[in-house]
Amino acid sequence: MKKLTVLLLLMTAVLSTPAWTAMQTVTLSVSGMTCAACPISVKKVLSRVEGVQQTEVSYKKQEATVTFDDTRTHVEALLKAAGDAGYPATVKE
Repeated sequence: MKKLTVLLLLMTAVLSTPAWTAMQTVTLSVSGMTCAACPISVKKVLSRVEGVQQTEVSYKKQEATVTFDDTRTHVEALLKAAGDAGYPATVKE
């Protein structure tokens, strides 16, 4: 019985680990935001990318912080979405 319990706990840990490691957060430097309403557009565009969980956009800092599931999307898709909407972005170092 103990072996079965240990095995089940081990399997649960192994199977749930990818969910923990799939979330990533990236900060993008976003150019093209020329007014206080632009962050609303940037947030809307980035939020529509499949796998994005959270987006915070700052006009003052000219940046966006995006949390996303890296099994469903990638940084290049975020950059493309922002650029296609007229807001060229790069990954902030």
